[in-house]
Amino acid sequence: MAELGREWAWDILAELAPEDVQVRACVSYDRATSAYCLTSLGQDLTIAPKERKISAKTPFGRYLVDALGYLSQLSVLRYLVDAKDIPLTGELVKPSELPGGEIFLKGTHVLPLNKITGRFDQRPAEFLQKGKELGGFAADYGDIAVRLLPFPRIPLVVAVWSGDEEFPANCSVLLDSSCALQIPTDIAWSTVLMAIELMAYESG
Repeated sequence: MAELGREWAWDILAELAPEDVQVRACVSYDRATSAYCLTSLGQDLTIAPKERKISAKTPFGRYLVDALGYLSQLSVLRYLVDAKDIPLTGELVKPSELPGGEIFLKGTHVLPLNKITGRFDQRPAEFLQKGKELGGFAADYGDIAVRLLPFPRIPLVVAVWSGDEEFPANCSVLLDSSCALQIPTDIAWSTVLMAIELMAYESG
């Protein structure tokens, strides 16, 4: 099903005017190669509609495109197709508060936030450094938080509350409420999940 979704999105993207996509999605376009450049989580991705290929040069970028391709590839394409030239609201909401956001609360769609707390609880400097490596910066939320940009018009905040003897560590993800107008909720789910997975990824 995801493969069919990707093919459909490639078909649509190939028909869109690059000038329109550039403005709506805040991306650049290289006419010489007929390819878009999109920055996702601090990684420059090249999207070539003619070759139907998404590529990256950095280690984190290649992990995002290849190992996390089941999440990132359709998300990237749908963002380019669906993004709108509208401002952020500045209102942070839980993913489950998006229209249809109940999918974030069920079965395999429940976000694996334990991957963040498992790696970064009691390691604030490492948490902030990883956020910085992914193009983010510190945010004023929880005990420690970073603001990331999975896509130029879709910021998210990953916040961690440190654990103690009484309470375990806790993690939350928040999105600007304008996300509901930018991409479908199921694509928001895969977008948030790819950010979590890349934050938790240890490159060795």
